[in-house]
Amino acid sequence: MSATPQVSIIFPVKNEGANVKSTLDSLFSVKTHISFEVIVADDASSDGCCKFIDTYKHKVKLIRTNGIGAARARNLGAEHTKGKYLAFCDAHLEFEDYWLDGLIVPLEKRHTDAVAPAIAAIGDPKFIGYGMSLSRNLRIKWNKKRPGLFDTAIIPGGCFIIFKKVFFNIGGFEKGFRTWGHEDVELSIRLWLFGYRCSVLPEVRILHLFRKSHPYQVSNEEVSYNLLRMAYSHFNYERIEKCKKLITGVRPAIIEKQVKQDGVLRQRHKYINRRKYDDDWYFRKFRIQF
Repeated sequence: MSATPQVSIIFPVKNEGANVKSTLDSLFSVKTHISFEVIVADDASSDGCCKFIDTYKHKVKLIRTNGIGAARARNLGAEHTKGKYLAFCDAHLEFEDYWLDGLIVPLEKRHTDAVAPAIAAIGDPKFIGYGMSLSRNLRIKWNKKRPGLFDTAIIPGGCFIIFKKVFFNIGGFEKGFRTWGHEDVELSIRLWLFGYRCSVLPEVRILHLFRKSHPYQVSNEEVSYNLLRMAYSHFNYERIEKCKKLITGVRPAIIEKQVKQDGVLRQRHKYINRRKYDDDWYFRKFRIQF
């Protein structure tokens, strides 16, 4: 690898078991003409999944955190990078030859600001998604294939590449989010509202292990907190009320109080002054009925 890599690949990790090594083995085995570095942000794993890195045959920068959550672990990894581009990847992937080379092209040509590959399921070749959008109740749904590079409402957090300057210009992943939930949704919405573009390149594919449960505890309260923080950061008040109605298992008023105490209204004001488009524009553009 060169002293100044083109791409910095960041893997947030928490209790991934053998997946970390298999993912890195895959990454280093595929063909590419792109120079890259690898950063693993181990967010207080308790299963020893990153112990092998100390003696691993390839150079990997390991950063250990004390349980700061998925969004901030990604941000911390990004702070230790040297590349012009940042690639955020889950630690349970399989890569294909020249995946990096393909994804870099639309960025270098300035056709987009963040780009994701097609994402297929490990063990289920019939499933493949092409970026994501949102349903009437703000649940993720996968896009169908279209020819060539195309806009996507949501870039999947499991694998995408973004200009490093753009990532830091918008402030990275949401720093106020708790353990897990809505990281890629919020980042994508913020990118679009600030005037940047999110795309999918269907000709490039990676494989993803889709799991039925998390290898660490995720509470409904924390996911609901992230949802409402995202809503207050970007949505009009009608949509904020709709988001409150999506919260179950905990009183929305309690979550709302916590979100406001954590300064979301200051952030909302800052974002509204910064953005190029509003949320009405975003939901119209992607025909999301919410």
